[in-house]
Amino acid sequence: MDELDSAIIALLQTDARQSNRELARQLGVAPSTCLERVRALTRRGVIRGYHADIDLVALNRGVQAFIAVQVRPLSRQVIDAFKEAVGRMPEVLTVFVLAGGDDFQLHVAVQDLDHLHSFLVDRLSKRREIVSFRSSVIYQRAHNPVLSPLPAPAPNPV
Repeated sequence: MDELDSAIIALLQTDARQSNRELARQLGVAPSTCLERVRALTRRGVIRGYHADIDLVALNRGVQAFIAVQVRPLSRQVIDAFKEAVGRMPEVLTVFVLAGGDDFQLHVAVQDLDHLHSFLVDRLSKRREIVSFRSSVIYQRAHNPVLSPLPAPAPNPV
């Protein structure tokens, strides 16, 4: 990753719908150079796709929460099966597999608090592998839409 790659990534994160010509103009490079750089970033897996940012309230999902979950027995089979099952639930936006006290963190979005309660009591609590869960309602979200590379760690002196 050089400075041009970083600039391309920053601009695409701000507006992924801009044309290659516009992107090249902002970067001060030839459109062919810009296109090749974007293609190389995509081939290397740095750019994994382009996504629409959807307003959850517009989809009748005005209440979001994080749900910390512990499962037992703690085995790869249980972890994989749980991750797959909850990942298919329409309320679940993201499933995180964790190390530490909790095994999973679920990010859910539902219509209202009654639906969150129903999801917890009627759906999650019925799963036999769950030994405990805690929910935290999300009031607000601040999001950094532009990620940039962090400096590489300094080498360890020998």
